[in-house]
Amino acid sequence: MAQRFSYLDSPTPIGLAHRGGWLTDAQGQITTELENTAAAFQNAVDMGYRYLETDVHATRDGALLAFHDATLDRATDRQGAIAELSHAEVARARVGGTEPIPLLAELLGAWPQVRFNIDIKADAAVAPLCEVLRRTGAWDRVCVGSFNQRRLERARRMFDRPVATSCGPIDVARLRVAGVTRLLGWLARRGVACAQVPLWRGSFPVLSRDFIAAAHRAGMQVHVWTINSPELMRRLLDAGVDGIVSDNVTGLRRVLLERGAWETTARPAG
Repeated sequence: MAQRFSYLDSPTPIGLAHRGGWLTDAQGQITTELENTAAAFQNAVDMGYRYLETDVHATRDGALLAFHDATLDRATDRQGAIAELSHAEVARARVGGTEPIPLLAELLGAWPQVRFNIDIKADAAVAPLCEVLRRTGAWDRVCVGSFNQRRLERARRMFDRPVATSCGPIDVARLRVAGVTRLLGWLARRGVACAQVPLWRGSFPVLSRDFIAAAHRAGMQVHVWTINSPELMRRLLDAGVDGIVSDNVTGLRRVLLERGAWETTARPAG
């Protein structure tokens, strides 16, 4: 069975605010998308979210940022590759023209009751992530994943103590054929606490009831991303998934409230 981690000791299902989620007005209409900013995360926390999803990149001088893209171009008012810029240079950029790019350490310190799901987006971010977790002592409050299996394996080796991790792409492939008990055990022993997957990878379906059952046999949770349709959220919860990652934080909260699950989702960490 998978190792038990404090990160996942809240009752399920859980809601995870993807990059903080969409900001909305009083009528629930999207007004802006300030992804991975303190404003977006604060909005999700104010709504009751205790699981936030974010991404990390490192600057040229090793500052670890909560930011999705490798460059500033799409989401900010400046341009350039983060890995080639100093933190002082990146600090002048504004997401949506108004919000600074936060350091991961700042987010961990701002909401000590919140748990963070962290996607490592670049090789250069692995060592700074380990250093931030060491400095903040946030080992039990994070789950770490990556779309790059080698990067994720490197992080697992570098952690000073056990940290919850999600499946990398090769882990997911193994889980899909994990009718073999020894494969389930192999994944569990590597500290894989959950399978965080999309519905599809290209034209290839990833999620199925068999996949969910295999993960559960190994003691892993299944979280699905990025689901913004309330109707699809309901169908996935009916199928037995343990968590949903969404930009639509208002819609996800409403669906969990319908099921009487929101109070448990919003339980403080620790």
